[in-house]
Amino acid sequence: MRALPIFAVAFCAFAIIGHHAAAEERVGYYYPPITSTEVFERTLAPTPDASRAVRIGFVTQVTQQQLQAPSAPRYVMFAKGAEAEEVIIVALDDQVFASLFRARAIMAQLSAPARQTAFFVEKQLADVATFYDMLKIMGFVSLTLSDGVRWTHRVTFR
Repeated sequence: MRALPIFAVAFCAFAIIGHHAAAEERVGYYYPPITSTEVFERTLAPTPDASRAVRIGFVTQVTQQQLQAPSAPRYVMFAKGAEAEEVIIVALDDQVFASLFRARAIMAQLSAPARQTAFFVEKQLADVATFYDMLKIMGFVSLTLSDGVRWTHRVTFR
């Protein structure tokens, strides 16, 4: 019976260490090494509690919308981390994220649906809210953008 508590402690320690190692293993697996970073610190309004399920649901919804469109998706979005707190967006062709500037343009385009959400409309933030604001409100701690070939940009939300 004593083996069970020791196993539980060892498993928890491994899970914590494993989470950090897993984040590091994404480099070279999902995207090339990080070439630039930025910090997004703006807080528009007090944010509601967001859960892992909310973040996964959001990524699933974006993916479903892409797959229902008449053309093939040009980038893929997925959530990683124990609490799905890291969002990763990787280009699927050589043009869509040919530069960080084009990737930021896609993020700006994704701001339009974010502004139409009930949260931003009710808080009267629809005219200023961005996709980054939405990610932060949902509890994502980072956004990793990559062309999948040459560059990777990490945005940290604080």
